[in-house]
Amino acid sequence: MTVPAPLRTTLFEEMLPGGGHTSFVLKRGQMLRLTDTEGGANVSMMLFNAHEKSERLNLPDSLKCQHTAKLTAGHCLYSDMGRVLAAIVTDTCGWSDSFGGVLNAEEVISQYGEGRYQELRNGFFRNGVDNLLVEMGKWNMNLADLLMTLNLFSKVTVDAEGRFQFHPDNSTAGDLIELYAPMDTLVVLTALQHPMDPNPQYAPKPVQLSWHQVADDGITVLCRNTRAENVRGLYNTDRIHL
Repeated sequence: MTVPAPLRTTLFEEMLPGGGHTSFVLKRGQMLRLTDTEGGANVSMMLFNAHEKSERLNLPDSLKCQHTAKLTAGHCLYSDMGRVLAAIVTDTCGWSDSFGGVLNAEEVISQYGEGRYQELRNGFFRNGVDNLLVEMGKWNMNLADLLMTLNLFSKVTVDAEGRFQFHPDNSTAGDLIELYAPMDTLVVLTALQHPMDPNPQYAPKPVQLSWHQVADDGITVLCRNTRAENVRGLYNTDRIHL
């Protein structure tokens, strides 16, 4: 856990509703703060190089090069080119899941039942795969570009027998995660329940998003001190801006 970074200029704020999805470019030198307003949120996230979308988040490399099975403050989110798409500079809940993926349409029906637009209108049951594909289509991407997702605010551990275990109350109201962009990064988000969440009710939680302008005046020090690999990763990222 870390203390939230001092906020600089606030550029924009919005609420990502439960079940909702969005995408945007987080520009170099900006920070995105995500706040769990009610507790129990899960936000599935994909990252791409905004200028060359064939470069994208590589979660296996992000875990392997930082010698960890969880991602939290002090860790970097690496692309498949060895550059840092985002640095986690604050995480008050202490864990984000790299294993669980997102709900697909069949899983939503199996776990929560039918929730059709005809009866529920805008409250219809959404699924993560379709939500992400809607956002990806806005950037000329399709199913072939669908990635593994990082599930912000969610905790999944592995027991001695190799079984995954979901921890329902990892995030409480007011918990936040701050991501700093050392390069222009396309961020794709959907706020839906984690696929391993045992809650039988479809009840995705909202998350507040806020954008802030910062300078790398020490904001990545924690990441640089966590692993020597992060020093190299951030150096590789800085090189493309020379």
